[in-house]
Amino acid sequence: MSKNNQIDELPNIKTENKVLEINHLYKSFGDNHVLVDFNLILLRGQNIVVLGKSGSGKSVLIKCIIGLLKFNNGSIKIYDQEIGHLNATALDKIRAKVGFLFQSNALYDSMTVRENLEFPLRRHWIKLSQNKINEMVVQALTDVGLVHTIDMMPVELSGGMRKRIAIARTLILKPDIILYDEPTTGLDPITGKEIIKLMVDIKTKYNTASLIISHDMNCVRSASDLIIILLEGRCYAKGKYEELKSINDPKVKQFFE
Repeated sequence: MSKNNQIDELPNIKTENKVLEINHLYKSFGDNHVLVDFNLILLRGQNIVVLGKSGSGKSVLIKCIIGLLKFNNGSIKIYDQEIGHLNATALDKIRAKVGFLFQSNALYDSMTVRENLEFPLRRHWIKLSQNKINEMVVQALTDVGLVHTIDMMPVELSGGMRKRIAIARTLILKPDIILYDEPTTGLDPITGKEIIKLMVDIKTKYNTASLIISHDMNCVRSASDLIIILLEGRCYAKGKYEELKSINDPKVKQFFE
């Protein structure tokens, strides 16, 4: 554990284990400096939780990673490819390695569960047969325990089931990296625990790397291998849950009280 110490200083990290590397990232909106010299390395098979107050820049960070927002300075590399230098076609190909779970789930209400899961496959740059698409849809639904919902509409599902379907859609392209934006927001505590367990199970089964944005301390504690506290636009502190919980710094302590 370290405080005010940048993630890119971690020693002895093999290049092949790095799936995401962020160096000296700056993002501002006018005079509002949201990210200031932010650094992070995400390794294969690792879950990092970014913890911060509302408005601290957590969602901005995720949007920069997937290219929805342009950053002012610094670099973001996915498998050593600098996303800021990629054209639209190359960016789409690299995005295929990154699954994004929206906070709102972003399911299409007019589509069945099957059609929602087929949507990213049909937009994917690799052409797939209908049999292969059917196989991938069933596998993704099997991973989240909801094969029986395949022909249901989102409105027929509970909040927890909709979240699972959104995770299944995220999984369908077998991404190497998953970005979770507040995955347990709006869920009751029991359902939230089920989603957290599912996230951990996915990492175990597929050896995915995940960046998780959350203020749910159950999620922070149970799903994280490493926690980054994002304050003042920087990686203010990092470490495991119990390490950070023991720090007397009031800026860190406020998250664990």
